[in-house]
Amino acid sequence: MTDDHPANLVDPFGRAITYLRVSVTDRCDFRCTYCMAEDMTFLPRKNLLTLEEIDRLSNAFIRRGVRKLRLTGGEPLVRRNVMSLIESLSRHLGDGLDELTLTTNGSQLYRFADQLADLGVKRINVSLDTLDAAKFGVLTRWGDFNQVMRGIDAAARAGLKIKINAVALRDMNEDEIEDLLRWAHGRGFDLTLIETMPLGDVGTDRTDQYLPLSLVRARLSQHFALEDIPDRTGGPARYVRVHETGGRLGFITPMTHNFCESCNRVRVTCTGTLYMCLGQEESADLRAPMRESDSDELLHAAINNAIARKPKGHDFVIDRDSAPAVTRHMSATGG
Repeated sequence: MTDDHPANLVDPFGRAITYLRVSVTDRCDFRCTYCMAEDMTFLPRKNLLTLEEIDRLSNAFIRRGVRKLRLTGGEPLVRRNVMSLIESLSRHLGDGLDELTLTTNGSQLYRFADQLADLGVKRINVSLDTLDAAKFGVLTRWGDFNQVMRGIDAAARAGLKIKINAVALRDMNEDEIEDLLRWAHGRGFDLTLIETMPLGDVGTDRTDQYLPLSLVRARLSQHFALEDIPDRTGGPARYVRVHETGGRLGFITPMTHNFCESCNRVRVTCTGTLYMCLGQEESADLRAPMRESDSDELLHAAINNAIARKPKGHDFVIDRDSAPAVTRHMSATGG
């Protein structure tokens, strides 16, 4: 491999790394109860990668075979001037990159939906756990339900394909998952359900939140005909077709049925730390080699060393006697 012709990335288990998730900020305008503590301490801004560094890092991964790039946070759309980054990254679409997308809480979509569509973003994931405005306020602590709905409407008008992500939470939204399903499919949106994951101290016992999706699926099967389908969107979800709605329903089940055997992705935080696995602490610093040299040779060497250490899978466990599987919050890693 040379800096001019770097080889594609393949981990020790023969899995090609084609999907990169980049957190552009650890900050968020919500404080969701399963994701953050209410009194969060965020990283000093000087520790964050500049937008130019994120662009350079992303370019390096695209040259190594990454075909899908997802921007995350925190909430990516609260990062100042983030649209200039998206505009720069969009130059790779059709020239190495198949898809540029993002995961958002929807709060800023009313401002940016049209611009995202104009820059070649085709689809987005919107995190939404409830359709009950009062419950939404409890779950997000700081969120404005009507503003999120306004953003979703703006994204739909702009032609963006929308997937709703909902974390299944015991005693919180488990009784309205059927309503979420009917609403999402009625709008032409996919819905993906996610098991809560033991990431970071959020000030509550996750055993009180944890709802296995095997139970959720069994309950839904009493009312809907669910047909397993082979669709994949580059991530960990397994999909079914819901006969009654015609829509697609995804399940992300890191606890009850992990998805590690087909893992094709890595995550980079807003500080330039590369995590080869969401559920492991091992990481690699990519900020230092970028800042040490204008050439990408050191950066590519650091990436190579990291991918060679990508584990086969995670070790998530949720029980009352276990500390969080990893100490960092999801907002720091990139949702």
